[in-house]
Amino acid sequence: EAPQRHLHLVVEQCAPGASAQEVVDQVAQAHVAGVILPPPLCDWSELVDLLTQRDIAVVAIAPDRDGPDRLSVGTDDRHAAYDLARHLIDLGHRRIGFIEGNPRHRASARRLQGFRDCLADHGIAVDDALVAAGDFSFRSGLDAAELLLGLATPPTAIFACNDDMAAAAITVAHQRRLNVPGDISICGFDDTPLASAIWPALTTIRQPIRDMSREAIGLLAMRFRSQDEGSAGSIAAVKLDYQLIRRQSDAVPARH
Repeated sequence: EAPQRHLHLVVEQCAPGASAQEVVDQVAQAHVAGVILPPPLCDWSELVDLLTQRDIAVVAIAPDRDGPDRLSVGTDDRHAAYDLARHLIDLGHRRIGFIEGNPRHRASARRLQGFRDCLADHGIAVDDALVAAGDFSFRSGLDAAELLLGLATPPTAIFACNDDMAAAAITVAHQRRLNVPGDISICGFDDTPLASAIWPALTTIRQPIRDMSREAIGLLAMRFRSQDEGSAGSIAAVKLDYQLIRRQSDAVPARH
């Protein structure tokens, strides 16, 4: 997409613990005219402000909120999580575990909120014991699943905040000789390649990652074109659709 728009794409990795000024200096040394910031960088207001002061165009991928003067691309994480939780409820699940994502990523909070909102709307009390901490890593998914499946009354379904943690939950279920989805349903989020590479393949929310990247590059190209033409350009917040992809990891609860 970038070459087609006569743009050269440079990938820079920010060092852990780097200050906003250090990140901006790193970007400036690459002599770039614009940057695409994924979460959580897109919600780092100090970084965005410093980049803007350097006249470096910024496109935020999945920011916590759309600003009045910023370019952004994202999906509705809260509503997507709501739909996935509703899918599990429609199957008959009432005791649903939730594995959180990295607390530094606001998408994690939005997904948890969508989950909570759905349960509340269906008259199901949220049991805090069924909400386990995670950080989007496979390792954290193992720990969270061990906690949830080790409860005296374990959940009949687990909603993990991404596919890696859902895959980890399936691993723990198999180690405990539980059938997925016969004994427990497990769902993920994002529809990464892993989701269809494991067994059973994951029911998950498909995030249009490629389309988000394509739209972000398009917004940068639009901004550069406006600058070349001497016009102010329009501010755009692009929202893309998601899909609930049902595969083999969910089913009606065994005792339904």
